[in-house]
Amino acid sequence: MLAAALALADGSGYRQALPGYRFQFPRDHFDHPEFRTEWWYYTGNVHAAGGHRYGFELVFFRQGQRRGPTENQSAWRVDDLYLAHLALTDIDGKHYRYNRRLNRAGPGLAGASLEQGRIWNANWESRWESSSGVQTLTAVAEGIRFRLRLVPAKTPVINGKDGISQKAEGTGAASYYVSFPRLTVDGNLNGTAVTGTAWMDHEWFTHQLAPDQAGWDWFSVQLDDHTELMLFQLRRLDGAIDRFSAGTYIDAAGNAVHLTQTEFQLTPLETWTSRKTGARYPIRWRISVPSRKLELECTAALANQEFVSEDETAPSYWEGAVTYRGAATGVGYLEMTGYAKPMKL
Repeated sequence: MLAAALALADGSGYRQALPGYRFQFPRDHFDHPEFRTEWWYYTGNVHAAGGHRYGFELVFFRQGQRRGPTENQSAWRVDDLYLAHLALTDIDGKHYRYNRRLNRAGPGLAGASLEQGRIWNANWESRWESSSGVQTLTAVAEGIRFRLRLVPAKTPVINGKDGISQKAEGTGAASYYVSFPRLTVDGNLNGTAVTGTAWMDHEWFTHQLAPDQAGWDWFSVQLDDHTELMLFQLRRLDGAIDRFSAGTYIDAAGNAVHLTQTEFQLTPLETWTSRKTGARYPIRWRISVPSRKLELECTAALANQEFVSEDETAPSYWEGAVTYRGAATGVGYLEMTGYAKPMKL
C-alpha cells in the first residue's frame, strides 16, 4: 500500500530537506504537508510484573498525493494518504502478530494536528501533552489492545549533520530526522499492566533513497547505563554498504554525537529465511563502535518478526524486538528493509 502511494506522488510541488532548517518544538512533532513523505515510528520493549516480555510497534505514515489549488472542495478528496502499522511481539509466548490500515483524511478519519495534539488513524492514536512531551498511545486490533503512556527521559535528538540526515548523493536526498531516544512506558497491554522503555522516530522528506540503494538495516539501542545508539546501514544493489550510512550516540546526560559510516561496523552473524516472502534476514549481528569503546551483539527476540505485505506493490520488511549483550546490555528494535525486494523512497 505504501509503495503504491509512493508511485502516485512524483515529488513535484513539495519542499526538499535542506541544511539550515530551524526546528521548533512542539510544532515540528506534528505534520509537514509541504513535504511528500512523513512518518512517526514508535517501538518499545515492555514487561509485566511477573517478568513476561513484549515488544510493540505503532507507526503512522503520511504520503502526499497532491498540492496546490483545486476546484474539488470535497472533504473526501485525497491530498494525503495515511497508512498505519501495528505489531506485537509476545517474546516469552513466542508469538508475533501484526495489522495495518489505510485511510484518507476525510472528515477526521486520519491525520496529524498540532491544534488537536494528536496523530491518528481511526482508533489508533498518539495523543500529546504539548507542555511535557508525554505521549499516550492507544490501539485496538485483533489480538492487540493497548493504552501506553510514554514519558520522555531525555530531550529530543536531531539526527544527522547540519540539521539533515543525508541518505544519498545530491541536494534534497535527505530527511529531517528527530528522535526521542528513551521514553519510559507504563500502561495496559491486552489486559495486563506493563512497564518498560520505548523509542520514537519522526522523519519528513520529499526524496531519500537513490535508485542504486536497495534498503537499510536500522538499529535502536537502549543500554542499561542510560546511553543510547541509533545506527542505519544503507545497502546498495551491488551488495556494498553506502557511504551515507550514519548514526547517533547519546550519552547518559542526553548529549548527541553524530557518527559517520566509517565510525561503526555492522556484521551479520546468523540469518533466518521467511517462508512467506523468501527473504533472508540477518537476525543476529555484531556491532562495533570503536570511538565509543562499544562492542555489542544484537539478537532477535524472535526469528520471525516479518511484517508481510498482502499487496504485491508494497514492501514487506522485518521489524522486531532485540536484545544487546557485550560491553553493555540493553534492549531495542531492529528494522531491515529491501530484502524481499528493493525499497523505493
